[in-house]
Amino acid sequence: MIEAKKSRLFERGFALYLFPLMRRSFAHFLGYNIRKIPQQPAIFIANHSSWWDGLLFFFLNRTVWKHDIHMMMHEKNLNKYKFFRNLGAFSIDKQNPKDIIRSLQYAEELLKAGKSVVLFPQGDEFHQEIRPLNFHSGIGYMLEKHPEVPVIPITFYYSFRHEQKPEVWIHQGPSLSVEEINGITRKEKSASLQRVLTNQLDGLRENVIAEDTTAFKDLLRKE
Repeated sequence: MIEAKKSRLFERGFALYLFPLMRRSFAHFLGYNIRKIPQQPAIFIANHSSWWDGLLFFFLNRTVWKHDIHMMMHEKNLNKYKFFRNLGAFSIDKQNPKDIIRSLQYAEELLKAGKSVVLFPQGDEFHQEIRPLNFHSGIGYMLEKHPEVPVIPITFYYSFRHEQKPEVWIHQGPSLSVEEINGITRKEKSASLQRVLTNQLDGLRENVIAEDTTAFKDLLRKE
């Protein structure tokens, strides 16, 4: 298992590189209900369909949430993009059961230390239209160990419309306490959150198809 090696200095420098890159790469970041989260720590969960997902979390945290955030990342990808360690990424190897346990225990330690954790419960990148999302039970494990920590569901949807560049639509769902998540066992809790995130993602997709930007704010636009 590869631990995070977070560097505030690297974060500041990386933001100076990344934010202009995002503005060159995307036409819009259309965000709905993107707001600060007073509870710290928190567990963020999201669908995973693009390499950009982790960088979107960095952008949102840097500009809105401002948590001490760490992200679970597949070991092969972290080995390929080692700089993510400096942004708070740590690894998981799904092919190694002992490594899975070590990664989940490491995530527990981060939460105990007051740091927030990002999980992609699908485990790998899948096309955004694939259903079901098929969550692994790691999120259920984390809730069992830390029932006091709220879960923040985030959904991303990438799309082309009428401009040369793509855009990403982002929905931040309401914070969920463990009491609001149906089920008793880890598997049941994970399945409940899978339904929550699926419904949120499908609703976001409907907004995209209808081109309904009424409630959305362009997060790339400089105030």
